[in-house]
Amino acid sequence: MIRPILSAAAVAALATAAPAAEHGGVKVGMITTLSGGGAGLGIDVRDGFQLALKMAGADNVELVIEDDQRKPDVAVQLADKMIQSEQVDVLTGIIWSNLAMAVVPAAVNQGKFYLSPNAGPSQLAGAGCHENYFNVAWQNDTLHEAAGAYASGDGGFSNTFILAPNYPAGQDALTGFKRTYEGELAGEIFTQLGQTDYAAEIAQIRASGADSVFFFLPGGMGISFMKQYADSGVDIPLVGPAFSFDQGILQAVGAAALGVKNTSQWSKDLDNEANVAFVAAFQEEYGRLPSLYASQGYDTANLLLSAMDKADVGDMDAFRAALKEADFASTRGDFAFADNHHPIHDIYVREVIQEGDVFTNKIVGTALTDHSDVYGADCQM
Repeated sequence: MIRPILSAAAVAALATAAPAAEHGGVKVGMITTLSGGGAGLGIDVRDGFQLALKMAGADNVELVIEDDQRKPDVAVQLADKMIQSEQVDVLTGIIWSNLAMAVVPAAVNQGKFYLSPNAGPSQLAGAGCHENYFNVAWQNDTLHEAAGAYASGDGGFSNTFILAPNYPAGQDALTGFKRTYEGELAGEIFTQLGQTDYAAEIAQIRASGADSVFFFLPGGMGISFMKQYADSGVDIPLVGPAFSFDQGILQAVGAAALGVKNTSQWSKDLDNEANVAFVAAFQEEYGRLPSLYASQGYDTANLLLSAMDKADVGDMDAFRAALKEADFASTRGDFAFADNHHPIHDIYVREVIQEGDVFTNKIVGTALTDHSDVYGADCQM
């Protein structure tokens, strides 16, 4: 069971946190990546989720956490165990879209709710949508759509080289960028998922005549690429989504990322009451700045708690309706679900800066306002 372990900052923030749930208890199965190259993302989702439960004093939420090792077969085995043996009511936690595609359809068709704190593949937003599936982060394309709009808009670029890993989120990334980008493409590459050596790709970028580079490489992939890119001497400006310039990545990359523009639905300097409380409590509890992923885990837990305040999970229709209302204070500010249960929200432009010894981001503009994904038209619920 999750018990409240409140720091001074968290106590001060209780006024803006979700109240403890009033209806019956809920058992949550969290399958996320806690080892290997993508572990930082899963750890941050887990920590943000747990922080929200602690701040709310939600001791009627039982949380079972397992490491998927970033392997689809492991994720499927864990989901089967949680549904059949653990008898969880709600599943959450998956970071990677290929793992989500392996787990989510079967889980929701077995009458379980799935709340996504990260992965948002286009298939689950469109024709493969389901009434029990809610994405609390974004649909995969949307941050990349914002990057495309910025690159050929305020960025002033007209000949961009683009690259991403060859898996569902990477495919959605380049599709999203191209949907809003109005310039020419100097080149387009799909890399291997988990790749660590980018010498060949950087050589192609150097020879391409590009005036900019857009890349989506989350976790350790982004760290490897950024370090090698900085060492290569190629000085073509970079643009990317927040996943490639998030808090954990920036500390590993360092000064090479300074000045880079990236797009995000969240930033630690968003000036709303819920976010100010979250950032302070997270730093106090864990001794580090929160990341995009931590904010998404926190929002996911608070969405769950908001539904628990209104309905019992055993009444699936009532609980589903309570989730759809999204009656919680999001760290990103305004938040609502579109008809396909994916977010409607603003997406910002951030710049990488240095504050003392810490590399972080600050908001410098807004790329898209009240934005939702394009796949909802194909969703029939």
